[in-house]
Amino acid sequence: MPSPAEENGLWIRRFTPSPDPRARLVCLPHAGGAASYFFHMSEHLAPSVEVLSVQYPGRQDRHAERCIEDVRELAERVCHALACWGDLPLLLFGQDMGALVGFEVARLLEEKQGVPPLALFAAGCRAPAAGRDEHVHLLDDRGLVAEVQRVNGGDADAAPPPDERLLRRTLPSIRSDYKAFETYRPLPGARVTCPVIALVGDRDPKVSASEANAWRGHTCGAFELQVFPGGHFFLEEHQPQVVNLISDLFLSI
Repeated sequence: MPSPAEENGLWIRRFTPSPDPRARLVCLPHAGGAASYFFHMSEHLAPSVEVLSVQYPGRQDRHAERCIEDVRELAERVCHALACWGDLPLLLFGQDMGALVGFEVARLLEEKQGVPPLALFAAGCRAPAAGRDEHVHLLDDRGLVAEVQRVNGGDADAAPPPDERLLRRTLPSIRSDYKAFETYRPLPGARVTCPVIALVGDRDPKVSASEANAWRGHTCGAFELQVFPGGHFFLEEHQPQVVNLISDLFLSI
């Protein structure tokens, strides 16, 4: 495995460096997503909280690398990269699949380094033990595109055909992430000690409020459920409110 410094350069993006932050927020993207999804959040939280946005292999500037199809392996690699950032307290924010990665990262930080994160924000993701028997990653390309459009709120029948070159570039990472998400199973009784804040849209086709509420069974610390108007990507409409939640929690600790 590469050194932490080498991993850091591959895995961590710091879009808005802060000269003297009091904490860092590690952002973990959704299935098929990339570090750039959290660019605006990094602007809004600076300078008190510096955002470290994770770039998974197989997308954007890492498109030539092998995708990782296992949540725990992703978490291990992220933790290795974060070894360079242990001088300040960390908060974790995971969107969709990123919430499961964040949960495993929190467990590793606690168990291997003895330093739990300040909190885990789990957005648009059912609780680890609330899995479903899903096989989207086994669909053909057309079926996978239709599912992505459904989750994004689009009409697969009415949408224009996707660009073939773009599909060839992005479908492998989307399929790999769906496989990681759908085959993930937590260890029996897996919990973290840090607070967990579950965030969900009231019209999310992938996760219900009750499935998000089940995150309370995966922490020994405080738990909070926040339901927002919107679908799976409610964050795009309600980023100011989510930023306020993060800031308020940080200030209360």
